[in-house]
Amino acid sequence: MSNKLPQAFRHPYAFNPNFETSVAYFCMEYAIDQSLKIYSGGLGFLAGSHMRSAFDQKQNLIGIGILWKYGYYDQFKKEDRKMGVLFQEKLYHFLEDTNIKFTIKIAGNDVWVKAYYLNPKTFGTAPLFLLSTDVPENDYLARSTTFKLYDSDPKAKIAQCMVLGLGGAKLLEELNYDPEVYHFNEAHALSAVFNWLPKMGKEKLKEKLVFTTHTPEEAGNEKHDLNILRELGFFNGLPTERVREFTNTDGFEFNHSLVALKLARKANGVSKLHGEVAQEMWAHYEGICPITHITNAQNKKYWADERIEKARQDNDLNALKARKREMKQYLFDEVANQTGKLFNPDVFTMVWARRFAEYKRADLITRDAERFEELMKNSKYPVQIIFAGKPYPMDYNAIRTYDFLVELSHKYKNMSVLAGYELHLSNKLKDGSDVWLNNPRVTREASGTSGMTAAMNGSINFSTNDGWIREFEEISPESVYTLPIIDHTLPHYDQDKMDLANLYKILENEILPLYYGDNDAWFRKVHKSMSDVVPFFDSDRMASDYYTELYNI
Repeated sequence: MSNKLPQAFRHPYAFNPNFETSVAYFCMEYAIDQSLKIYSGGLGFLAGSHMRSAFDQKQNLIGIGILWKYGYYDQFKKEDRKMGVLFQEKLYHFLEDTNIKFTIKIAGNDVWVKAYYLNPKTFGTAPLFLLSTDVPENDYLARSTTFKLYDSDPKAKIAQCMVLGLGGAKLLEELNYDPEVYHFNEAHALSAVFNWLPKMGKEKLKEKLVFTTHTPEEAGNEKHDLNILRELGFFNGLPTERVREFTNTDGFEFNHSLVALKLARKANGVSKLHGEVAQEMWAHYEGICPITHITNAQNKKYWADERIEKARQDNDLNALKARKREMKQYLFDEVANQTGKLFNPDVFTMVWARRFAEYKRADLITRDAERFEELMKNSKYPVQIIFAGKPYPMDYNAIRTYDFLVELSHKYKNMSVLAGYELHLSNKLKDGSDVWLNNPRVTREASGTSGMTAAMNGSINFSTNDGWIREFEEISPESVYTLPIIDHTLPHYDQDKMDLANLYKILENEILPLYYGDNDAWFRKVHKSMSDVVPFFDSDRMASDYYTELYNI
């Protein structure tokens, strides 16, 4: 095995001496460009920024992922304006055929896997290999393995993880490429270790493997019955006794993250707080590798509007105001197109936009109906509120929340709920918001990153004190509005009630009076926020930290 990629797939640059260690980065999703719809949310946005910064910094890193035929799903509004889910085949003429094709065993059957290649020069990323089972040699069941990102069928999702893990390991063999480091961004690729363990042994693998965990609750980590995994071929033919020996697993519950933590040389959480939570959460298990933290970040070069950034650099508040007003209008054109509502760029605009999940509490601000009514009809301090985001397509409670907000928005000309939350819409929302609202229950958000790019584009973060926000507040306390930390062991109802009261208190007594009462002071805060969110929350720092903290031994 070579320490160099085949000539056709080599990086188009000489490596920076600080980043010469060779790394294969495994991830289930990547948000690289709007045209490449192989991502669902935060994990993909993070991986996409990582690939861009790896390219910008001339790092010796490649990405391995999956080419999802239908992507995650296309979100639309049905005839009754409720949320619809569409699975539509995606076509990518810019991907290159590697002419690499091989088989892996899934449930005792040979499944053909084909590799495609995203040239680094196409979007300015590290080389990215994408695996697909959608080839004529496979039957429909095998072909469908790479149809939908995060299939709702548990066994189908295990098979998807096997394509990423066992398929990714086999790809490296086909490339005759032996990187110095394997990086699992989440535990989806874990099956790869059962290709490597018999060949190199546990100690050698431990030298090469690092792991990033994104889940702040032990119950949220994937677990499966060991016998089901064995029947599907997850262990690559290894006898159960050998699997137990390699993974130090008793019983029949197989915890993917726990096994990754046992086999890795080092692991990291994705914010300072999450690193501490992860250390505490896994401390009572034996054989766990050291857990540090590398705080998530986003690629400023990709996300930041050039004109508003120039206004910041020139310290020109008038230019900053003017550009922000233009950016709001671009967003409001989208609002008008989707909802028939004409928003005013001179009115304070708050956006909540991210994946819909129960703990993220999209509807929190609406739960006090009387106060929400007063807020929406406040003539002294008028507001406009926009919601957007994709629930998991089988999370019917989250879809119900989305539909509730759509129904509620019919009452107000200054409230809208948008569909199609992908890279382009995400960028418009961040560009066009005055305040970026983020209110997950504290300790549930490992990091979050959407507010970083909002801040880069002149939006002020208004958030519970969780994830990355806690570090931003330490760096620049005057640049962010945070809710007071409450006892997160209280029942959810009590937490929600307290957070809601604090949210309205800050919004009505601090945010709105400043925005309308002293607009120059508001834009000085915007300027401060834009200046302080970088360089720490630019993914160039993050990609560099992965080398210094995880990759370089």
